Amino acid sequence: ASPACTELEVVMLDWLGQMLGLPEEFLARSGGEAGGVIQGTASEATLVALLGAKARTMQRVKEQHPDWSDMDIISKLVGYCNKQAHSSVERAGLLGGVKLRSLQPDGKRQLRGDTLREAIDEDIRKGLIPFYAVATLGTTSSCAFDVLDEIGDVCNEHNVWLHVDAAYAGSAFICPEYRYLMKGIAKADSFNFNPHKWLLVNFDCSAMWLKQPRWIVDAFNVDPLYLKHDQQGSAP
Repeated sequence: ASPACTELEVVMLDWLGQMLGLPEEFLARSGGEAGGVIQGTASEATLVALLGAKARTMQRVKEQHPDWSDMDIISKLVGYCNKQAHSSVERAGLLGGVKLRSLQPDGKRQLRGDTLREAIDEDIRKGLIPFYAVATLGTTSSCAFDVLDEIGDVCNEHNVWLHVDAAYAGSAFICPEYRYLMKGIAKADSFNFNPHKWLLVNFDCSAMWLKQPRWIVDAFNVDPLYLKHDQQGSAP
């Protein structure tokens, strides 16, 4: 309804992404489909990413198994997070109607790639379909950082959507000396942090970047006649 505001949001989130040192493939200026969007909260971003992952995996599985119904596929989907992840990750699973597994962190309270790989292999043997993982950068309870680089490799091997929840610690990446904590960010599909925390921006302003927003747009696109216009598709 307000394409000028939308355009401003796109440009500003590119600035913010550059400020954090996000890879180009997350930014609208890269010329692809990627870009940032303001959500209400990080909880919302986690749910939106989960629903995008669900849509992407369902389409892939339907192509492989045309005889399977939606319910057949949904009942097999499984996602993963650190036991230390925010409660909203578990809630996203409940709202999305899928199984989510909380995995045991190491002695530093961080989720490692080996732990994720074991869980994924175990679930594949059971006939389940791994589709989504959340890596937390700065857990709420103890500011632990999951080992994103290792988790990213495992997710990319198994075609699992990786969402990075940096809700409160993400603002620190503005300082180049803290960016080592997001090593492996290029392997993620979506990234989120909250300017309405450390950056003292008014609530609600939760910044989310997506490499392939089409999975979310297409999954929830309802296109009634009364919303059609000549400029469709010209603004995100």
